[in-house]
Amino acid sequence: MSEAALSPTSVLPSTAPLSFLAFDFGTLRVGVASGNTVTLTAQPLRTIAATGDARFEAIARLIAEWQPSALVVGVPFHPDGAEHDNTRRARRFARQLHGRFGLAVHEVDERYTTTEAHAMGAQDVDAASAAIILEQYFESMDRKDVR
Repeated sequence: MSEAALSPTSVLPSTAPLSFLAFDFGTLRVGVASGNTVTLTAQPLRTIAATGDARFEAIARLIAEWQPSALVVGVPFHPDGAEHDNTRRARRFARQLHGRFGLAVHEVDERYTTTEAHAMGAQDVDAASAAIILEQYFESMDRKDVR
């Protein structure tokens, strides 16, 4: 993905509020959360327990319902920052989202989000992890880009 695709200001003018769907990618399940730059918070939505076309059909329904400005995907790394097989799978998923839906896709280092979701006592750990990923994205944005 190009750097332009990763810039929050390339999605909409910085004065417009932005809405996002975030994904905690897994080979069997994908957690989904929503959030926006008005509240700078995220809420877990659901976990999609589907693969292949069925997974993307479920995502298409969520995109149609929530009308996000952009998407955020958690990308896992080893604790030392090294990539592994799931890193490459999550990045492929991010490219597929961009290709299928034409929305900007932002990647976020998602190390320890599942552990954090478990520690919070989340009922739906995958969706809660997606919310944590989105809030990490909000924290990384420059404040002038989100107001």
